[in-house]
Amino acid sequence: MGIFSRINKGLKKTRENMSGAIDSMLHGKTEIDDEFYDELEEILVMGDVGCMTASEIVEKLRERVMKKHLRKPEAVKNEIKEIVAEMLEGGEEMSLITLPSVILVIGVNGVGKTTSIGKLAAMYKNEGKKVILAAADTFRAAAIEQLEEWANRAGVEIVKHREGADPAAVIYDTIQAGKARNADIIICDTAGRLHNKKNLMEELAQIYRVIDRELPYSDRESLLVLDATTGQNAVNQAKEFKNVAEITGIILTKLDGTAKGGVVLNIKNELGVPVKFIGVGEKLDQIEPFYPDRMASRILGMGDVLTLIEKAEQSFDEKKALEMAERMKANRFSLSDYLDQMRSLKGMGDINDLAGMIPGVDAKALKGAKVDEKGMARIEAIILSMTQAERDDPTILNASRKKRIAAGSGTSVVDVNRLLKQFDAMQGMMRQLSGKNMKKLQKRFGGMGGGGGFPGLGGFKL
Repeated sequence: MGIFSRINKGLKKTRENMSGAIDSMLHGKTEIDDEFYDELEEILVMGDVGCMTASEIVEKLRERVMKKHLRKPEAVKNEIKEIVAEMLEGGEEMSLITLPSVILVIGVNGVGKTTSIGKLAAMYKNEGKKVILAAADTFRAAAIEQLEEWANRAGVEIVKHREGADPAAVIYDTIQAGKARNADIIICDTAGRLHNKKNLMEELAQIYRVIDRELPYSDRESLLVLDATTGQNAVNQAKEFKNVAEITGIILTKLDGTAKGGVVLNIKNELGVPVKFIGVGEKLDQIEPFYPDRMASRILGMGDVLTLIEKAEQSFDEKKALEMAERMKANRFSLSDYLDQMRSLKGMGDINDLAGMIPGVDAKALKGAKVDEKGMARIEAIILSMTQAERDDPTILNASRKKRIAAGSGTSVVDVNRLLKQFDAMQGMMRQLSGKNMKKLQKRFGGMGGGGGFPGLGGFKL
């Protein structure tokens, strides 16, 4: 499952509860009155947005409704989205220009702190930066070993001492190593012992003194890792840590669970601390910069076209796409092209997650349309069992050739014929597309759930 599929899954509970309730209210009301605002505020609070933030959203909406002379309830959803996006904006970008720059990462046990450090290290390394980790959480048992494992996975260096060592000494040695090795970024794992605030404050103060002395002009970010699934408890943690540390941003983890997305608003608005990264899953690449406008759209169920485009760009090879477009224009769309498209679609993730990114598309309406992994594997096996000439021109496939292909792919002649029928339907679509007859194409595409459809979707059954 890709990162955006996981984010969609994590936000599903928030999106369906909050957006569904807002949509029901908008369609059930005929005018914008005090009752309308009261009900909206209640929905926002139930979505874990927080009382103060919910009240502020409603007040801002009142001002916009009056200023724009809005009369119909259904006209305000986009206004809510814009208000939410504006409240989330500000400070989400990392400020790391100096060499080296320093990132301090703080968080209690179990929130995904060590995992987040590993992901950050891998992300910056992939950007061409030299990264060194400091294993300065010397208090928690096995913390050093876990960080070392993530350093190995990310392919970056680590500076460590024994368990129970002075964290400030670890930071000092890492800074010296960073200077000597021309590191771009030093990422420091620090303790998160909220139950002993005095010790935590003293420890962080010592670390800050070392950095101020050894790297007085370096850029510095102090990131607090919070578990998105804990809702209001995450807000409380952020308040506690803000009292003892110079927090500059949040890493929100575990959005692949039943995350309460509304907590993002609460943290930013009430504490003034921006979310800088979103982390999901356990894989190295499952961390992404935070985009306020996209998060606002997805929390409210209004799609995320930019993310959809990015997913397509990541899944489709531009050169191949241009070559395929030329073949489509020349009516030379082959089974090899068909296989390439199927693989690209598979790489983009679940059809329901993609639908959720498109404004105006109800993902529930596509509940039965799923990417069938086994079906795709059978299609791939059938096509790969053909010769290149057969893939380029399926019309040469007679009974004996089909029998050979079925035997080679471990399927049946019926399966081969079904694929050929599917491919013929796709060729028809391509001809219509090349002719720019979009209305007919949309009609054809909308009716392909049963006999046609794209490979691997619910309409194709092998």
